[in-house]
Amino acid sequence: MPSTVIRARKLSKQVQSGSSPLMILDDVSFDVDAGATVAIVGPSGSGKTTLLGLLAGLDRPTSGEVSFGDTALDQLSEDGLAALRQRWLGFVFQSFQLLPALTALENVMLPLELAGSLDAAPRAREWLTRVGLAARVGHYPKQLSGGEQQRVAIVRALANDPKILLADEPTGNLDHTTAASVMATLIESVRASGLAALIATHNLELAGRLDRIVALEDGKLRPVVSPISRRR
Repeated sequence: MPSTVIRARKLSKQVQSGSSPLMILDDVSFDVDAGATVAIVGPSGSGKTTLLGLLAGLDRPTSGEVSFGDTALDQLSEDGLAALRQRWLGFVFQSFQLLPALTALENVMLPLELAGSLDAAPRAREWLTRVGLAARVGHYPKQLSGGEQQRVAIVRALANDPKILLADEPTGNLDHTTAASVMATLIESVRASGLAALIATHNLELAGRLDRIVALEDGKLRPVVSPISRRR
């Protein structure tokens, strides 16, 4: 696997807003190396979600290019993109997006089964145990707290051994104490797995626990001047 797992080059995204064009992202370029944890910070509307969508191949840029390793996303069909996402990506959303009719165990098993895993149940159970949910595997999302639901969402994203984790405001719907606990779980799980992670967050305290912080401002990605050291 190349040392650089994500490469974004001159990414721009423009949409029509009424009669005028609106530039959401403007000439964004950066690399993420294998194993690196990167926080993307910026106010609401700064383009964090749009950027993650472009990196995941869920949306197409107006101009520019995203590559996973040596593979440029714009060279792939929709089927090719879906296959690449299955191999490379885990995604954690602010709103959890667990399937309400499935238990915690079944939610984590689902991507494993879709990938053809023959040991989906024990692998899912092992992941849930790692994040302190061994006693909750048979519970449905509505029976879980917000923090527990997000832990299920995190291990669902990691269970298939992706190379990259993208997380969009993963603690945005949680209170401060629960957010800190969930972010600790996320960072610990990511580092234990050795994968790269890009985490969009409003919370600078939590972002400071990652290897690197970059800031979106007026659609442009700006590096934070002061170095951020790994604190935990």
